[in-house]
Amino acid sequence: AAPAGAVSFGVKHTEGVNVEVVCQGQAEVGSVPSTGTRWPLDKGTVLRFSMSRASTEVNDNKVTVSFYAEGGQPINQAGVFLTGIGISLDVDADRDGVVEKNNPNKASWTWGPEGHGAILLVSCDKESP
Repeated sequence: AAPAGAVSFGVKHTEGVNVEVVCQGQAEVGSVPSTGTRWPLDKGTVLRFSMSRASTEVNDNKVTVSFYAEGGQPINQAGVFLTGIGISLDVDADRDGVVEKNNPNKASWTWGPEGHGAILLVSCDKESP
């Protein structure tokens, strides 16, 4: 998707976005700073985006990729707006009848009347072939 004549690229992103650059034949470069670094535009180079938190509104985060010609002259930009969606399995972890998002017993389970943790019933039968 890079424009003709582009030999390198740079990435800018908002605070809520994590960006990693993976170059073919090399290990991951790791977390990309929000501005300033340029990478050679090689076949097999991949940008990996992720959100570090849920968005407060639609399209509140952005990643912009700038493409550069030989000598560092800017050629063009491409941008992506992102919206992070928070997903959580909320349970009545202490079995008191109240579903709580951040109950400390959510990650463990103890058997018995004084126990804690979610009880999950799974249907594993074949209702259709």
